[in-house]
Amino acid sequence: MSTERQASEVDFTAMRARLRGDWHRPQYHFTAPANWMNDPNGLIQWHGVYHMFYQYNPDGPLHGNIHWGHAASTDLVNWEDWPVALAPTPNSPDSHGCYSGCAVDHNGIPTFIYSGNKRLSETDPTIREQRTCIATSADGLRTWTKDPGNPVIPNVPPGMALVQYRDPSAWREGDTWYQITGAGFPDVGGTVLLYRSDDLRHWEYLHPLYVGDVRRTEPFWTGIMWECPQFFALDGTHILIISTWDHGPKQTAYFAGDYAGLRFTPHREGLLDLGWSFFAPQSFRDDTGRRVMFGWLREERERDALVAAGWAGAMSLPRILTAGSDGTLMQAPAPELQSLRGAHVHLEDVAMTDAPGDVLDGLRGGNMEIIAEFAADDAERFGLSVFRALDGSEETRIIYDRARQELLVDRTRSRADTVPERPVVSGACPLGADGRLRLHIFLDGSIVEVFTNDNTACLTARVYPTRPDSTGVALVAEGGRAVAQSLDLWELASVW
Repeated sequence: MSTERQASEVDFTAMRARLRGDWHRPQYHFTAPANWMNDPNGLIQWHGVYHMFYQYNPDGPLHGNIHWGHAASTDLVNWEDWPVALAPTPNSPDSHGCYSGCAVDHNGIPTFIYSGNKRLSETDPTIREQRTCIATSADGLRTWTKDPGNPVIPNVPPGMALVQYRDPSAWREGDTWYQITGAGFPDVGGTVLLYRSDDLRHWEYLHPLYVGDVRRTEPFWTGIMWECPQFFALDGTHILIISTWDHGPKQTAYFAGDYAGLRFTPHREGLLDLGWSFFAPQSFRDDTGRRVMFGWLREERERDALVAAGWAGAMSLPRILTAGSDGTLMQAPAPELQSLRGAHVHLEDVAMTDAPGDVLDGLRGGNMEIIAEFAADDAERFGLSVFRALDGSEETRIIYDRARQELLVDRTRSRADTVPERPVVSGACPLGADGRLRLHIFLDGSIVEVFTNDNTACLTARVYPTRPDSTGVALVAEGGRAVAQSLDLWELASVW
């Protein structure tokens, strides 16, 4: 990969340098050089190099004026900022934003398929249309040319009333391209609309690939519209990933099932992440055949705090997707992350009671990896306290509740100055067949990202400690005794 830097890339370096002292800013999760970022877009490996595009506002740390930012990596861990790939074009289908989409290899030509956002009212920004556009690159993904025929899908299907319509995702079967676009039927539920094409420029609408039920609330609510959908084959099953849209809390779900005759029949479903921060993920197949996924980690703090910080949003760690024999979607942190490991501590058979005290005194850090295995004994709840102040006044608890069979992140005391809107985030997490709990935890500035029980569940949350000494780790047991049978902690290096 070339290390030549154009003027815009030098500016990115300076932007990163100005934010280096912010202890809430992640050091090994990818972030934009500064300002606002959200959805991962156009993830692709091209000639051996991983490319990440993402929704980006170059003007500030709030959503608006959406471009496609661009970074490249040879290892999924260390990233190099490249020039912005897409910018809105005045008086065009994307005049008010280049919204989410994908990247494909079309007969050797790297091609974006994305949502052009065009405002239809000068006084009401909510009156707009989003239509499918394409762009291509002739210089190794560095610069992009928008197709003069945009939008390539100029209208929604005839006679169809939709809540929203955006975020195309395409794949190839033989010589035919297929695409799903996120949408929703009023009073019915979210959906993805299926299209096909021979050339990416002329699309035939077929039918909804799958439709949700807005009335359903268990085991999770599937929303009134589905954003950022993806559909792909994985280990003998087909997976549909959707992000639920409404003006309230949002989560990301998957459906696993059979795909035949252009029809999808799901047999299993679940949440990709039990928290509220992980959203709008995108995945791709790399040169080794792995299915690699990144998701947007939303901020969970006030608007004024974003403006003061000068940045917003991060990417999840790269997650490797596999499907279990029953269709369960499993996620594991990419093994390349192990290259960041530094100082290491290993402990075994540490007794845990509800007596106060920092059992792991001296093990501190805001950028850590922890692998822990617990046996519950008779404890009602047990786990870890992280981002813990020396006097215990600030802490975030990663706890397992045996009675509820739930994993939770308790942020009630994560910061001394306020309690977040949803202080406790939790979800179903049965223990392993041997009755043990295994946690693989990544702490990074303001990120808690947890993989559980052989990667069958994940929980991600954002925390913003106010004290510089809130970097400790302690073991926690409530209502009885538990044992940390194995505990490994590593300091992790910054990639910047």
